[in-house]
Amino acid sequence: MVYLKMENVSKKFDDLEVLKDISFQVNEGEVVSIIGPSGSGKSTLLRCATLLEMMDCGSLSYLGEDAAIIIDGKAVYAKKKELNKIKENFGLVFQNFNLFPHFTVLKNITDAPLNVQKRPKAEVMKEAEELLEKMGLSDKRDYYPHQLSGGQQQRVAIARALAMNPKVLFFDEPTSALDPELTGEVLKVIKSLAETKMTMVIVTHEMEFARNISDRIIFMDKGYIELEGSAEEVFEAKHERMQEFLGKLTKNV
Repeated sequence: MVYLKMENVSKKFDDLEVLKDISFQVNEGEVVSIIGPSGSGKSTLLRCATLLEMMDCGSLSYLGEDAAIIIDGKAVYAKKKELNKIKENFGLVFQNFNLFPHFTVLKNITDAPLNVQKRPKAEVMKEAEELLEKMGLSDKRDYYPHQLSGGQQQRVAIARALAMNPKVLFFDEPTSALDPELTGEVLKVIKSLAETKMTMVIVTHEMEFARNISDRIIFMDKGYIELEGSAEEVFEAKHERMQEFLGKLTKNV
């Protein structure tokens, strides 16, 4: 089943065209990694997919429900009530955690399921405890974000997104704010989610991780999708820009 579909997406900021006629889809249970140099449009694409940015042109749907369609060459969005329902299909983990600083770990995880989804408290609390255990954070339930390491904060952010029971989980450079020592613990959690067939879209600069975890990889450059395929197809492609990008990464390591 197609969980996410985006077609003919374009996006400008003033005169700068950041996305140029992008089309792709994500199927149930798939892990799709989006890679590419800085400024290639990866994060903007994610922000358009999660309704944080509005597309200039393009269509967007989740599980066949239209969030936006193209009319007269422009993206026309559904009404607010319909968009709010569509938003329940996905969760987003940001690079800078975006936790509520004045909430405990447990409250960060349970707040939206209780107050937005209006789910029964006993059910939400039980799920939250299970998520904390899964993330290796059971002993941190009453801590505040400032008392945690960056890796722990990011694991709380992942638990918070999962608590909403999304169909698709998006990650925007989930390890870019972490030092190398803490990166591994977050990547391990994402890998364990992939093993449960969680549908995920991951913008990442961790190439080896993307190669190992992804069913499909999208390589973006200058607002276009330049390459799309399996890890092997993309990484081994005789594509000048792709090989140049990988070469630069290797030099930086």
